[in-house]
Amino acid sequence: MTSSIAIVGAGMAGLSCATALAARGLSVTVFDKGRGPGGRMATRRAEVDGATIRFDHGAQYFTVRDPRFIAAVRGWREAGAVADWSAAGDDAVVGTPGMNGPIRHMADGLEVHWGARVDSITRDGDGWVVRAGETLHRFDTIVCAIPAEQAAQLLQPVAPEFAAQAAAVESQPCWALMLRFAGRLDLPDIFRGSAISWAARNASKPGRGDGENWVVHASPEWSRTYLELAPQDVAPMLLAQLFEETGAEATEPVHSAAHRWRFAMVGKADGPAALWDADAGLGVCGDWLGGPRVENAWISGRELADLIPG
Repeated sequence: MTSSIAIVGAGMAGLSCATALAARGLSVTVFDKGRGPGGRMATRRAEVDGATIRFDHGAQYFTVRDPRFIAAVRGWREAGAVADWSAAGDDAVVGTPGMNGPIRHMADGLEVHWGARVDSITRDGDGWVVRAGETLHRFDTIVCAIPAEQAAQLLQPVAPEFAAQAAAVESQPCWALMLRFAGRLDLPDIFRGSAISWAARNASKPGRGDGENWVVHASPEWSRTYLELAPQDVAPMLLAQLFEETGAEATEPVHSAAHRWRFAMVGKADGPAALWDADAGLGVCGDWLGGPRVENAWISGRELADLIPG
């Protein structure tokens, strides 16, 4: 009988797993190094002229295909955590009021420790010790639900085979640019180019309010070329690239900020969507196991939850 479970990582996979386990009456505690819900579905806030504006600077939308995920999204929709975004396609769904809407909704029903970076996990008899800063926590079972590159480091001392699978996954970087303009640009709501892999008018999404706010994503190739530059140096370069590719009149933004995603587009490991070592009481889930879509991350967490007894 599993009596206590720690989940490292409060992204889509970790919270999907936690939600399913908690629904069975199990004791679940989630740790995440972030200050709040988001991860790669994060929403960035900025103060411009005394007003707070928000940018979906990570994942832009997701699609829904698996029957289990359809049921979950139906619940999020009823809670006001997601809505359709027709500009990106008939099947495009976004979180509301920001992309982190479903993450926030799941986290609200769970015990989540934000700002808690897990430095190590170690075996302790039949259980596990989680070290987060100067605090030690003991659990019967542990789940690793963090990006592959981070999972490889955390798992290496205790689960080298799982760590090797994580280490073999290669993720693509992405520079994201968040822009606010005083007036409307002469552009469609969505643009896809070459060095500019994606650009979207954030206000075209439901629940985002007014204002000419844009999110621009550079291609993996462009991002890799300039990966180690400072954000303040990348921002004007990416802005110039946007106007060059779109042909729109170059306009000075009233707000501009760049964000480096080192592990944006994740690769996929060969094998199952979730890993479970029953003898050790150790599980692993994440989009790097299931696939790069938001839905894949959710399914990975759900399938791991189904493997954990209790």
